[in-house]
Amino acid sequence: MRVDSRPAAAIQPGTVGLKAARPPAAFILLATLCSVLVHGYHPFVEDAEIYVPGIKKLLHPALYPHNQGFFASHAGMTLYPNLVAWSSRLAHLSLEWTLLAWHFICIFVLLLGCWKLGMVCFRSERAAWAGSLLVAGLLTIPVAGTALYIMDQYLNPRSFSTATAVWIAASALERKYARATIWIGLTALVHPLMAVFSLGFILFLIARDKIQSPQIFAGLLLPAALFPPVTSAYKRAIEAHSYFFILRWEWFEWLGIFGPMLLFWWFGSWAKRRQLTALHRLCLTTIVFCSACLVAALVITVPPQFVRFAELQPMRGLLMAYIFLFVVGGGLLGEYVLKAQVWRWLAVFLPIALGMFYAQRQLFPATQHLEFPGRSTANSWIETLLWIRSNTPPDAYFALDPEHMRAPGEDQHGFRAIAERSMLADAVKDSGAVTMFPALAQTWQEQVDAQRGWEDFRRKDFENLRDRFGVTWLVIEKAQTAAMDCPYHNSEIFVCRIPAENSLKGQ
Repeated sequence: MRVDSRPAAAIQPGTVGLKAARPPAAFILLATLCSVLVHGYHPFVEDAEIYVPGIKKLLHPALYPHNQGFFASHAGMTLYPNLVAWSSRLAHLSLEWTLLAWHFICIFVLLLGCWKLGMVCFRSERAAWAGSLLVAGLLTIPVAGTALYIMDQYLNPRSFSTATAVWIAASALERKYARATIWIGLTALVHPLMAVFSLGFILFLIARDKIQSPQIFAGLLLPAALFPPVTSAYKRAIEAHSYFFILRWEWFEWLGIFGPMLLFWWFGSWAKRRQLTALHRLCLTTIVFCSACLVAALVITVPPQFVRFAELQPMRGLLMAYIFLFVVGGGLLGEYVLKAQVWRWLAVFLPIALGMFYAQRQLFPATQHLEFPGRSTANSWIETLLWIRSNTPPDAYFALDPEHMRAPGEDQHGFRAIAERSMLADAVKDSGAVTMFPALAQTWQEQVDAQRGWEDFRRKDFENLRDRFGVTWLVIEKAQTAAMDCPYHNSEIFVCRIPAENSLKGQ
């Protein structure tokens, strides 16, 4: 495939430009495959615990008869679970293969969008390739203190919204606002909040010459003062997520805010001298957008009455800024440093890939790097959850350590997502659902508090959970199994029944 070797400054708008270039689909497909191999694939970890059960409930309505609110609330706010469930039925694929297919598609669309954005900004195929490759290599890099990656190692609504955000920006830079509006509408169907961020960026782009202060954005939050104070249960849940509150960020996370803004200022000045209008507009708008997000984050963090709006996480806007940063930085790198020298490209991108691969292995040390459908596993937690799926009734109601997702070897795998069974609220992911849906706060607090001191629980404590909440099964450790009926165990974990109250009385 030919690389346009002319420097960006030599290609004026309206000459070779965008019409002569064709998206390198085969190249992007290869980059997508390499990206998955580098960053790994884990379909049921972290936030998948919130999103996958909603899909499975649509495919199999008998699942999850208890505690549905901790995932159904999210499912009811987006068409994401409907889209995945519908495509699984239409393609006659299992859910596992459907999730993998959509994961590949989202990365492909993202990288193709980065190539498009690079062409809009630089009008150079080489720069566009370098920008998309840099995004592919840094796909799972943390975005400052937001607890987000550019793209997760599994499919979720952000996978779609991240991919479409790049196309929204590219369309707006070309002043094709109707196309950008369509992209925003599609994004809103899957991830409404990220659609708002994309819309905000476009509005700043359109009105950048008129906006004098980012406080305009923060002013939109002032009506929050009219809302009543939050409950203690909700406050407890939201304060468990320190990344919601920017004043709790570490110094290096603050560097992740101002560092990119300084780079965009430098890139914008360079683009202005080279008469790269689209790149100049992108850089200046991103600076204003990031400033507005920062002001909004400070506004909802400092006054106590605004804590209810911390869940909006204005600093999530940095996700778009980081993608733009890597597209622009990669473009400059490819155009003026790497040029047409293959060894230079390898010298830059191979260490990046190896470094990101190493980081992912440290993040999921007890799990295979690629959890593709049908692959066997040596992870004792996953083995346990798969046994539960195959050997317990669909209406089984489980209790397990509310901190189990942080347990050594568990590697953040979701119980509901894999075992397909109901469970009492946990202290990790279910608290995230509470931050978005305060009506769940009291239920969450009662169930988590009832499991406090889990490591010291014995049969009488488990029976209390049964009597109070209707729990029928347990996932426990060996020290807790005295006088328990445990039909399954491995080297670390036991799955046990809680005897029915009537059967105890008959003994």
